[in-house]
Amino acid sequence: MFDETEEIHPLFAGAPSTTEFKKLRKRIVRQTREAIEQYGMVERGAKWLVCLSGGKDSYTLLAVLHELQWRGLLPVELLACNLDQGQPGFPATVLPEFLERMGVPHRIEYQDTYSVVVDKVPQGRTYCALCSRLRRGNLYRIAREEGCSAVVLGHHRDDILETFFMNLFHGGRLATMPPKLVNEEGDLFVYRPLAHVAEADCEKFATAMNYPIIPCDLCGSQDGLQRQQVKQILDQWEKNSPGRRQVMFRALTNARPSHLLDPKLFDFAGLTVDPNEKVEKTEGIPQLR
Repeated sequence: MFDETEEIHPLFAGAPSTTEFKKLRKRIVRQTREAIEQYGMVERGAKWLVCLSGGKDSYTLLAVLHELQWRGLLPVELLACNLDQGQPGFPATVLPEFLERMGVPHRIEYQDTYSVVVDKVPQGRTYCALCSRLRRGNLYRIAREEGCSAVVLGHHRDDILETFFMNLFHGGRLATMPPKLVNEEGDLFVYRPLAHVAEADCEKFATAMNYPIIPCDLCGSQDGLQRQQVKQILDQWEKNSPGRRQVMFRALTNARPSHLLDPKLFDFAGLTVDPNEKVEKTEGIPQLR
């Protein structure tokens, strides 16, 4: 199916013909479809605002969603959207020209949030929190204006893991980016269809497809970010024990509230013992039956 060029969406035109790339592409498409189905993201006839930053992850998201739509596996309307935040040196023509060439419906929005962030954030502090909050507010507004029911983001498996550990190390809570949530106003879904996809796969895919990557120079130029520190820790763990990232991610899908310590999630106080339970000894260790 993947080899028939007449069935390929323009976003996949010119894809490498190597076996390695075909396996990569098939894996990303499969994992994205699994996440969409597992977390109930599809409402037939819905319209999604697909957020495109110009980074490797959002290009991968855009391509895979259009591939699924192209093959009749994603019955929703897709509208790509780039929010130009006024960063100095941002190549404003790259994405519009790319999207036009690919025949992708899109909206380009200019909002100078960069000046606001630089003005409000004290020197030495990271921009990420305020920048993302301003970006999110604008994307919600655009989604409403375009009649979209969901804002779709390109966060992948590694983003989700890093956020989990940032909350664990710095936030004092067990939480991360969920694949599906409802915004605070309660009128829009937020989806992350790449939740099962590894960052390394996104990078390999976007590089192989030669998409015009636009780096984020706003926060990328700041040293010592908490996320960078967590990423380094995870990289070292993965180096010492290959596959550890996937094991940790699988743990996030297998939470056991009764084996944690949050009484709001499990009624520890209400636990009772059944006196009729028989206890037998097996090799000297009491076992409940």
